[in-house]
Amino acid sequence: MEDTYKTIGNSGEGYFKDKGSKFLSYAFPVHSEEEIKEHLLRLKKEHHSARHHCYAWRLGTEEITFRANDDGEPSSTAGKPILGQLQSFEVTNILIVVVRYFGGTLLGVSGLINAYKSAAADVLSKTKIITKTIERRYQLHFNYPVLNDVMNIIKQENFTILNTKFEIDCLLDLSVRKSEAEKAEQIFTNFYGVEIKKTE
Repeated sequence: MEDTYKTIGNSGEGYFKDKGSKFLSYAFPVHSEEEIKEHLLRLKKEHHSARHHCYAWRLGTEEITFRANDDGEPSSTAGKPILGQLQSFEVTNILIVVVRYFGGTLLGVSGLINAYKSAAADVLSKTKIITKTIERRYQLHFNYPVLNDVMNIIKQENFTILNTKFEIDCLLDLSVRKSEAEKAEQIFTNFYGVEIKKTE
């Protein structure tokens, strides 16, 4: 079962120049459209004298949503080539913005496509791409006497504990990789005195 995806570990910057036009590219790891808006607003303020702020993003790990924006460049000459690079590098949860400072010479359609593609490829080649696992989250609910047994299973199976609340009644939040999720559900469903509930 496919339970990994590629994204970037941190933000990065790239650059491309053609006939005096400068294309500054920025990559950001993102998890929501809200974050994307914040990055775009900040870059537009930072580069308020730039002619265009074109971008593309991909969000999600199993169902991927995406968007490409030409920001005033001829249709499909900016956002699409940026998105094409995100797809060919197979990365998600990422935003790339390419800021263009016009150099006085028109580049034409093929020139623009090449410039935006190259600027996006440059930032991706300079940014660390990491592989992450798709996780499922669960909450376990049980009484204190079975705590040791529960902890032993978690250790044995290498599940990740996110949160614990140990009193007479115990609550424990778990993170399990997608390919192990069914196994985890089975183990704890069959464990007398433990309730397992999916939280994500």
